[in-house]
Amino acid sequence: MNKFIEKIQRNIEPYRQEVINHRLYTVINNIDHLRIFMQHHVYAVWDFMSLLKTLQNALTCTTIPWMPVGNGNIRYLINEIVSGEESDINHLGECKSHFELYLDAMEQAGANTHEITKFTSILKTKFDLLAAFKAAGTAKDVIDFTSFTFDVIQQGKPHIQAAVFTFGREDLIPDMFRALVNDLERENSGNTQAFKYYLERHIEVDGGHHSHLALQMTSDLCQDNEKLWQEAEDYSIQSLKKRAQLWEGIYMAIQNEASLNAPAFL
Repeated sequence: MNKFIEKIQRNIEPYRQEVINHRLYTVINNIDHLRIFMQHHVYAVWDFMSLLKTLQNALTCTTIPWMPVGNGNIRYLINEIVSGEESDINHLGECKSHFELYLDAMEQAGANTHEITKFTSILKTKFDLLAAFKAAGTAKDVIDFTSFTFDVIQQGKPHIQAAVFTFGREDLIPDMFRALVNDLERENSGNTQAFKYYLERHIEVDGGHHSHLALQMTSDLCQDNEKLWQEAEDYSIQSLKKRAQLWEGIYMAIQNEASLNAPAFL
């Protein structure tokens, strides 16, 4: 394996473990808690697609007249990833993006989609993240996480964008969470079937084949330039820290909800 990739993977591992072993997973024990998780996490699914499309715009030709842009291998890698993420197959055999799969899963589980729908509808008319966050009433932990992603996007540095996509947004869902969703599926008569399918596709696609493609893309962009690799590592660590902060925000939201619904003893 590329020595630079090995170095990044070694140095980011403590931050990955902080996400994978976060206490959030210990408090999601019913469908209401899962709904809270989904209502926050859906923003991360959405901005993942925004980061991916930014890479496609930078590394391939998306304008007319068409001209070959950059390295053919990189074009192949990014276009294959986009194809899978933007037009995957849902549990009914329909072509949908992973974001749309997630929205369908939220609706089936009874999670509130009004906030994320309001957020995206504002952005369709004008790209103003702050206005969209305000109109939707987005939680601070979500705002911080999404804002970091768009800071990376707006820097316009493909090697950093690719690194955050590859190392900061790869499969970070532990077996424990998948087992929990399986238990909830048995208890809730199909309410989490679509979410379970989303997780399976996410792990199969994002954590498998696409993960290898993303590693190759990052390697091709950084080449043997130590400065670029160091920037890639620094931003990957920042991305994982932001993910841990997002998880902590969801944990606190669940705890607050549990406190509100706790029985009062007189």
